[in-house]
Amino acid sequence: MGSFVGIEDQVKKIFQGDGLLEILKNTILFAGALFPIVNPLGGSPIFLGLTHDYSSLTRTTLARQISMNSFFLLMASFLVGTHILAFFGISLPVVQVGGGLIVVSAGWAMLNQKEDDGRRDAPHHKIEPTDVLRRAFYPLTMPLTVGPGSISVAITLGANAPRHHGLNLLPIIPALVGSILIALSVFICYSLAERLARLIGPTGMSVMLRLSSFLLVCIGVQILWNGIRALLATLPLQAH
Repeated sequence: MGSFVGIEDQVKKIFQGDGLLEILKNTILFAGALFPIVNPLGGSPIFLGLTHDYSSLTRTTLARQISMNSFFLLMASFLVGTHILAFFGISLPVVQVGGGLIVVSAGWAMLNQKEDDGRRDAPHHKIEPTDVLRRAFYPLTMPLTVGPGSISVAITLGANAPRHHGLNLLPIIPALVGSILIALSVFICYSLAERLARLIGPTGMSVMLRLSSFLLVCIGVQILWNGIRALLATLPLQAH
């Protein structure tokens, strides 16, 4: 009963004074910090390159599932990410190093993909519903859409959120709205990836795919270096 009264008091505070303005500012902060890292528009050529042998309907189903996975992954990272890492004794720099290696590997494989692997006239591959769920999470959601960079930022934002005895709505609502906006942008960009390919043509799509793959490798290297640098900073300095 006490927790319900606490939530009721928080709702009243939100709609009084600067509560709504604070939520708006935090929503912009959350989405603004994560959107450039998730980068749905830049990821759409990679998504299309990895699903070129699927039908349009299957690709739309994948895009919908990826957007849902992205939402839940971001919210889980924000709410309980620090607790999960603490339970397993894993630090954020270690997550960055491991995730950075995966992103570099995925980007390098895409960068060296043969041209004829991405032909648009290739026969469509029939995929089972269970395969959609499996592949939608790995590798299409994690690490290609919501990777270690996004997860580490979401965990950091959750760790820096103001604490409250019980459920604190003030930081949760902006994270909820921001995650929904990012998930919607992922679905829109990925579901329209095929139309974008038709618009710019095979040559333009090949250029975008190679450029996106190269940027993915660079992002992976940056994430990897951030983790290594943070780990090196924890080493004790040797006295000379």
